[in-house]
Formats: sequence, C-alpha cells, structure tokens
Amino acid sequence: MPDPPPTALLTLRGIGKSFLGVRVLDGVDLDVAPGEVHAVVGENGAGKSTLMKIVSGGYAPDEGTVEIAGEPRVLRGPRDAQRAGVGIIHQEFNLLPERTVAENVYLGHEPVRRGLVDRRAMRGRTDRLLASIGETTLAADAPVGQLGVAQQQVVEIAKALALDARLLIMDEPTAALADHEVELLYGLVRRLQHRGIGVLYVSHRLTEVFDLSGRITVLKDGRRVTTVDTAGTTTDELVRHMVGRELSSYYPQRARPADRGPVRLAVRGAGNRKLRGIDLDVRAGEVLGVGGLQGSGRSALARALFGVAPFTTGAVTRDGTPVRLRSPRTAMRAGIAYVTEDRKGEGIVPRQSVLDNALLASRAVFAARSGRAARTARVRDLLAAVEVRAAGDDQEIRFLSGGNQQKVVLARWLALDPQVLLFDEPTRGIDVGAKSAIHDLVRRLAREGAAVVMISSDLPELLGMSDRIVVMRDGRIAGELPAGATEEDVMALAVGHATEAER
Repeated sequence: MPDPPPTALLTLRGIGKSFLGVRVLDGVDLDVAPGEVHAVVGENGAGKSTLMKIVSGGYAPDEGTVEIAGEPRVLRGPRDAQRAGVGIIHQEFNLLPERTVAENVYLGHEPVRRGLVDRRAMRGRTDRLLASIGETTLAADAPVGQLGVAQQQVVEIAKALALDARLLIMDEPTAALADHEVELLYGLVRRLQHRGIGVLYVSHRLTEVFDLSGRITVLKDGRRVTTVDTAGTTTDELVRHMVGRELSSYYPQRARPADRGPVRLAVRGAGNRKLRGIDLDVRAGEVLGVGGLQGSGRSALARALFGVAPFTTGAVTRDGTPVRLRSPRTAMRAGIAYVTEDRKGEGIVPRQSVLDNALLASRAVFAARSGRAARTARVRDLLAAVEVRAAGDDQEIRFLSGGNQQKVVLARWLALDPQVLLFDEPTRGIDVGAKSAIHDLVRRLAREGAAVVMISSDLPELLGMSDRIVVMRDGRIAGELPAGATEEDVMALAVGHATEAER
C-alpha cells in the first residue's frame, strides 16, 4: 500500500470574517503541506491580508476552523500562533536597528545562565540557525541597522525559526528587494522547503508565484475562486481567475507614428555624480521606457530631471526653451511631474487625508490663498476621474490600498497639467487589476499630448507599455530599442553583452 499523505501543516475550512457588517472573507478553504510553497494571489481587497492575519493570530474568524498539524486551534493572538509553529514575515520588518542580529533573533526568549542573558550561547545558537538555512555571511553580532534589506529579511526569517516555526507566511517578500536580492530569497525559500517548512507566499508578482510555488489559491471578493497546481496553469488563466479578463488586455495600444508630436523634453550631454553623457529626447504623445539593472542610473535620471539631484553639466530644454532644473519647485513650474518609486517614503504623507495628499503639489506651486477653492474643487474632480476608492477624501491615505494611494499621487500631479511625466516603478506593489487602471491612465495622458518617461524593472510591463526603450548601464544610456523588442534585447544591453553600435 502506498504511504498515506503527510498531515497538512495548515488546514482552513469555511473561514469567514466580517467588519462592521461588511463581508471580507466568505467560506475560504486552504491547506499547506510540509515543504510546500502555496501561493495566495488576488487583487487588493480580495481578502489576502485578512486571511493571513487569521492564520497568524491577528484576527479570530467569525466562522470556520483552523487546524495546525492536524489539531484544531483557537488562536487568541499572535503568541498563540507562534506557539503553534506559525511565523509571519511582514513586508515591513519588525526589527530593532540598534540591536545585533542575535539580540533580534532571540528577542523575548533569550537564553539565560545564572539569571543573566547568556550572550555567548545566544550568538552560537544564532550562527547555527543561520547556517542551517544556508546563510554563512551574516554575523550574529552585526548591528541590524547596518544591514541591507535582504539581510534584514533573513533576520526576520531566523526570528521565526528560532521559535520553531513550521509554517512561514511571507507577505510580499520581494517588495523592497533589489533584483539581485530576489534570487537570494529564492534560494532561501527552497532551503526552507528542503527542511520541511511550509510557506504561504503572498505576492502580486506572478513571475515569483510561478517560479516558487507548487499550488496557487486565487481569492476574489473574499471568496476562494480556485486552487490550482502551478505546473498545470498559465499566467493568462490565473489573471482571468483574478480579474475576469485575459492578460492580452493588460496593456493599451501603443502610440502610432502619427500620434507623436514635437519634442517636449530634450537632454544633451548631461551628467552629475551618478550620471554621465545623457542624451535624450521625449516627444509629446509617447511613452519612453527606461530599463536597466538596479543601480544602473534609472532612478538617478528621473531625480535629475525633477531637480532632486540636479544635472551639473549639459543642457535641458522644454519645448525648445532652455531650462535649469535646480529643484523640484523649478521642475514643477516647468511642467514636469515625478511619481517616485518610494511611494510610502516619498510619495505620500501617511497620516494626512486623501485630499491633503492630493493637494501637496498645488500648494507648493501656488502659495497664494486666491484660487484655493477652485484648486480644491479641481483636485476632487481628479480624484473621482482616476477612480480613487476611499471612504471619503478626509480618510487618512495610509488606510488605502497601494493602487489607490498611487491614484491619489497621480491626481496630485494632474492638478498641475504637466506636460512631462516621470514615472518610477509606477505599479510596484500593486495588484493586477489596479496595474491595468494605471497603465490605461498613463497611455491616456500620452494621447492627450504629454511626454511620458516610465522606469520599470518589470520587463513585461516595460515592453508592453513603451513606444521606445532606452536601457541604462553604469550611469549611461547603453542603447535604445524600438517597440517590439524582447526581454533578451533589454537584458543584453543592461549587462553589457551588446552595444548600440552592434545592434
């Protein structure tokens, strides 16, 4: 007789949850086997975060049962979940930067000898724990505040394993990682699998979902739509389950040659501490994509064009008129808008309202009180036009989904009627439905005569949205590619395997 299947690490049956009468989860079933990576996907608002909080003890379900390793559990809080062997790695880390790796890993359950913390034992245990997951370069006595994002993520995982976690929840684990750090995470997840640890993997990045998971559960409007074997499905099928349409409708139609107007922004021989010899033209009506590896100068280019870290050499013209972009204020007055890649750190003021966030640029450019009521009315119209979903424009923006926060930022800039828009990772951390809305808006702005520069590390997005692509490498433009280029074309320029002259 074949061996019976191993007992599931996690079994959820009929999970339901409501807040203030609003149903956010309805009859959700899910299970995770030992050594399995089970991905959970869905649009923002699908119920993913609420489900993860139930598994990790943050919320109690209104209906349904939670079983861990075959035993029914009532998780009255995160500590109950930890005792049951459940660990969660949040997108935003919960570490003490002034303490060491070992002190963070064993925080709250430090080894004690003769009534004192046994620091030698704590360092030794941390070293062995890190070695067990293949991390041999991270020192137990290193201050966490001096570590990179990827290493801090390793510390978070080690914290969970130090509490004997058998099931790890990873919530958008690559959102803050550079491209090369994502591969390191892949290796770490696979080593956890080999140890028999189950992983619930929540991500908007479908490439990662297909690379890592064995099964995928799709949530929509609080319900489980389907659970599929990853090897037996396609990206198109998954997107159809998530949003009800094919992937082919993701990207709006590109600009035709007749749609492109005069040069809105021209850069000649420009450079600064991070950039050299930048020559660039962006025309009205087009989306110019900017690709390249992390650190290649993509974001530095956007920040120079917006006056955050200005060019110190070269020349810039706007509609043929020379301009000196010495600060964001001068860039805004020149009709240039900038949607930063760091939405939480630089794009929004979390504890201010939706309306206050949308008015930030207008208040910076138009300091006078006269016309304030008209500007406020226009911003409200724009918030409605980009379809921001919020309880009201007085709601704090931190309570909105990532896609809706991004729409508020867009409304802020549209209030200035910009002629040049700089988008740096415009859809990072946003679900597939909201991405499509952002893509449509970007293309609509181009059709209305704006010149758009769009930086993206998501190659399908870069290829699907761009009318032309320039690829950065080592602070320079390595080459230009036409619409219809392939991922291989972009990467060849990005890593230096081809030059513009060779193409």
